[in-house]
Amino acid sequence: MVEIDSVQSRETCRRPTIGRSVRLFRAFLKEQTDPDHFYQILADDSVNQLSAYAPLNGATVLDVGGGPGYFAEAFRGAGARYVGLDPDVGELSARGEPDPGMIRASGTALPVRTGSVDVCYSSNVLEHVGDPWLMLSEMVRVTRPGGIVFMSYTPWYSPWGGHETAPWHFLGGYYAARRYERRMGKPPKNSFGTSLFPVTVAAAQRWAHRCSDAEVVETFPRYHPWWAKWIARVPVVREVASWNFVVVLRRCDVPLSGAR
Repeated sequence: MVEIDSVQSRETCRRPTIGRSVRLFRAFLKEQTDPDHFYQILADDSVNQLSAYAPLNGATVLDVGGGPGYFAEAFRGAGARYVGLDPDVGELSARGEPDPGMIRASGTALPVRTGSVDVCYSSNVLEHVGDPWLMLSEMVRVTRPGGIVFMSYTPWYSPWGGHETAPWHFLGGYYAARRYERRMGKPPKNSFGTSLFPVTVAAAQRWAHRCSDAEVVETFPRYHPWWAKWIARVPVVREVASWNFVVVLRRCDVPLSGAR
């Protein structure tokens, strides 16, 4: 399978700048203390990114792992019909009463008809799923032919791969979790092996290129400026330097020949 280099998409998309990267990284520093601030900025940025691959006005968007609906307002503001999904009641109600557009369900068994959504989106969820490839397969399944799957996640070897236990995750996930509990007096929210898993960039790219039902549109480090997309092509470097990684797929009308 050949990765598509869409010149038209790049020309119509607002090129990510260094200023944008600085703004996102600054907001990210407040993710634990002020999640509303961080996710509002990330939601607006996600709408801009997705608009380069699919028209959102009038589109049906399924947000897999949407939590309390952080992205709902941004997508609806772009004219999309937004439906969010999360398996965790605590996440759904993190900001009070769940948004009317949110439903409780698992990303690995989406209660959605095959080929029924225009865009299937997921942000910072894949590393929290025990079978990430099943979740990705489900996202592809529910997307209509020609529709877009946009998935981003935190690679394990990125500086934030261990989430609140970082950077000690570089010495092992279980070690980092034990160290966190000793220092903080409580276990980390993201429990290695239970709700946090070591998903690499290489593994995600390998899965995407072998998927017979979708073609790779683009892969890139999410928070970086446009000229840093080369990082996605360099083994080892991409694992550490990506910080957050994006895979964009387009659902095929028929399975691609020769794909596995």
